[in-house]
Amino acid sequence: MATALSEEELDNEDYYSLLNVRREASSEELKAAYRRLCMLYHPDKHRDPELKSQAERLFNLVHQAYEVLSDPQTRAIYDIYGKRGLEMEGWEVVERRRTPAEIRDEFERLQREREERRLQQRTNPKGTISVGIDATDLFDRYEEEYEDVSGSGFPQIEINKMHISQSIEAPLTATDTAILSGSLSTQNGNGGGSISFALRRVTSAKGWGELEFGAGDLQGPLLGLKLFRNLTPRCFVTTNCALQFSSRGIRPGLTTVLARNLDKNTVGYLQWRWGIQSAMNTSIVRDTKTSHFTVALQLGIPHSFALISYQHKFQDDDQTRVKGSLKAGFFGTVVEYGAERKISSHSVLGAAVSIGVPQGVSLKVKLNRASQTYFFPIHLTDQLLPSAVFYATVGPLVVYFAMHRLVIKPYLRAQKERELEKQRESTATDILQKKQEAEAAVRLMQESVRRIIEAEESRMGLIIVNAWYGKFVNDRSRKNEKVKVIDVTVPLQCLVKDSKLILTEASKAGLPGFYDPCVGEEKNLKVLYQFRGVLHQVMALDSEALRIPKQSHRIDTDG
Repeated sequence: MATALSEEELDNEDYYSLLNVRREASSEELKAAYRRLCMLYHPDKHRDPELKSQAERLFNLVHQAYEVLSDPQTRAIYDIYGKRGLEMEGWEVVERRRTPAEIRDEFERLQREREERRLQQRTNPKGTISVGIDATDLFDRYEEEYEDVSGSGFPQIEINKMHISQSIEAPLTATDTAILSGSLSTQNGNGGGSISFALRRVTSAKGWGELEFGAGDLQGPLLGLKLFRNLTPRCFVTTNCALQFSSRGIRPGLTTVLARNLDKNTVGYLQWRWGIQSAMNTSIVRDTKTSHFTVALQLGIPHSFALISYQHKFQDDDQTRVKGSLKAGFFGTVVEYGAERKISSHSVLGAAVSIGVPQGVSLKVKLNRASQTYFFPIHLTDQLLPSAVFYATVGPLVVYFAMHRLVIKPYLRAQKERELEKQRESTATDILQKKQEAEAAVRLMQESVRRIIEAEESRMGLIIVNAWYGKFVNDRSRKNEKVKVIDVTVPLQCLVKDSKLILTEASKAGLPGFYDPCVGEEKNLKVLYQFRGVLHQVMALDSEALRIPKQSHRIDTDG
């Protein structure tokens, strides 16, 4: 009857939304929705050549959606991988008789094979840059000592140490990975570097081993072996053996960690370290959706300590976290508190204040950008000065909120606008096509809508007075933004059946007669309707399920 739909057309449709059914819809629900749309779009019902051509396109689209969702195997693939999954290489080798669960397993195997073919193109770069800053002159200077020294009016802030490390991974096979890493360090004018090469092999689903070779100018060659093994489903052990060669001879070292899952969110660790800085350590870590708690005790030479720390995770878009810890041992006592927050899609900024005896007061600033970490420990004073604690706490907050308002927020807004503009440009042709299809669908609905309205009026039923879909601007702070809505009165009235309108929990842009008027932006559906002669109004989110009529939608006309 009509040519097959192009790949691009099929890839831009949500089949569930097109049929206006739930993702859990039964075969009977699918069949009822399909029959209703077939009656609406069947080409034989339209004599006008243009309308007939448009009806053929929409009829084929509905038929394609029903064919995919009515078959358990293709529906399973569509639910997991979308329309791309139906066209994925290897689909032809999957037996049609398999269950949806077996189909899923088979497709996961095919995906793994495709990933293995791309192993050579992958690396996992990780890097850290740490810059230590000595700012003690801000708080510990004696003014009378500098009165006769030229240029002594400004405190001296120095960079006293720096560390740079970088590593990359090169997958060789599905089980073997080569790791190359290096580091450079300098402190008070003295520095050095090291480089290491490791080969990791996954021996089974329960364990892996890693062999490491290293060398540097501060210490001699290093030979290490690391082993990981799952002892039980809830318990694993890690062992790290090392031989450090130096002018003083061979210095062996051994570290073993035994861990056990105490419950779903809690892990207990036992660690034994022999060789350089021998110690025994036990810790319990509890990590939940809203918090992270750690308690640890270490006995060793030269450091023995007890540690307790807590981190609260706020459930906001910026993933804000506030943390505090107390550490006490033979070296003294340290209290640390701070916070971190996501400032962009790939960046997290954090700051912490460390107050200790005899360490003094320090401010630690950290920025994580993708797989790179930038760390700036700033030593403020060797004494416990209230002024240093105050400025270390308040200063970063003032700077952050000023930067967030004046720099970060405008930058993110501009970046979002650029991305939206790019998305609009790339989808302009598709949106124009969808708009034409929606307008064609509305023309095809006119006769059916007329009959539906007559039937609803005869029984004082549900009449859609006006309906708009798109971006509404009601907030005064956004008054400069442009309203972008389309009239969807006819498509909604066409979906009314027995004085009821039911929209499923999916984007409304896929409904017959709808299209997306503002790609990438937040959308709503606003409906003004009449039921039993009384006006009602409702505003729903784009992906929110909606049932009409409801008593709560009634407009209060008193007065």
